Amino acid sequence: MSFSSQVKEELSRQIHKGRHCQIAEIAAVLSFAGKLEGAGEESILRVYTENISLARKYFILMKQTFQVTCRIAVRQNIYLHKSRAFVISLYGADNIRRVLQAVRWRNEKNEGIRTRALVNGLLVQNSCCRRAFLRGAFLSAGSMSDPEKSYHFEVVCTGEEKARQLMEMMNSFGMDAKVVMRKKNHVVYLKEGAQIVDMLNIMEAHVSLLNLENVRIMKEMRNSVNRQVNCETANINKTVSAAVKQLEDINYIKNTKGLESLPENLREIALVRLEYPQAPLKELGAYLEPAVGKSGVNHRLRRLCEIAEEIRQTNCEDM
Repeated sequence: MSFSSQVKEELSRQIHKGRHCQIAEIAAVLSFAGKLEGAGEESILRVYTENISLARKYFILMKQTFQVTCRIAVRQNIYLHKSRAFVISLYGADNIRRVLQAVRWRNEKNEGIRTRALVNGLLVQNSCCRRAFLRGAFLSAGSMSDPEKSYHFEVVCTGEEKARQLMEMMNSFGMDAKVVMRKKNHVVYLKEGAQIVDMLNIMEAHVSLLNLENVRIMKEMRNSVNRQVNCETANINKTVSAAVKQLEDINYIKNTKGLESLPENLREIALVRLEYPQAPLKELGAYLEPAVGKSGVNHRLRRLCEIAEEIRQTNCEDM
């Protein structure tokens, strides 16, 4: 099961006790996946989805909120044999009228008042109702990427006005949602891992939130370890390169002027470096009499390099 499916499965099992929140979530499902077919006594209110989690939750919400029983039909996709589509249908003009009036698609006179907006603002005035609506929106038209690979949260809308309203609803909780055009649809999305964690909290998907946080922590730990290893590897390479250059300069001095030509302190560190070619500076200092600190050893070795360069330049001029 994908991470997105896990989130939807968790959300599908959450039934808010407040009737106003239940209506807001039903309104979201109908806005994204619902369709009113027929007219008058022959009208049918249907929800189409390939997500069994949404089908189950919508059926339960309708039962608890309006005391109506929907019919569920399963259709097999003739082109994709493993793909199933669920059709949840509500019959009965009176039942449909009560539902449509509750979600503000019709007024008390049973006149159509639905606009191009995603939802009537009266349904989502309260913070809890906006949370419920966002749950329904994600269940109906949302998806998330695998957090092991990337961070991406999105809800697909069929119109720009709907997408803008959904974006504003998400941003009312401090999100930084954006809208992008993809093919013929408008997509409301989040890209940052921290914001997606907050979004899961807003929708009250707390188990998925913890799972995502665990993934984020593991990724950060791996990245931190990789940075540390890379840093240590770079330091080792730098130390090895410096040691090779030091040995090269000391041997050059030895083969030209001779180490006996050096001052005692430089001759001593040169002999120690030749004896311990792979030792770090601190260890080299411990071999000296008296012991010398890391900075003192480094200063003497740099002086040896300068002397070797001076000898090279002198030899070049003589040639």
